[in-house]
Amino acid sequence: MKFRINPLASDIIISIYVLITLYLRFKFENDTPISTVNSMVIGVCFIVIIWVLIKLKVLNPNWFGLFNSKKTKS
Repeated sequence: MKFRINPLASDIIISIYVLITLYLRFKFENDTPISTVNSMVIGVCFIVIIWVLIKLKVLNPNWFGLFNSKKTKS
């Protein structure tokens, strides 16, 4: 049995995760002298975590319905 989160909840979780990680990165960068490369590595690590959860089908983003393709019958 796989653990799957529905699309709307996945979208909300991803949005909150992105906002929190951006806040933490900016706060960490202001508090400590950090180089640009280190900042990019931290950002990539945060992105890889979300990417892995999507690839494992734990998160199923629907992108808030922005990319729904409507198929019309001809």
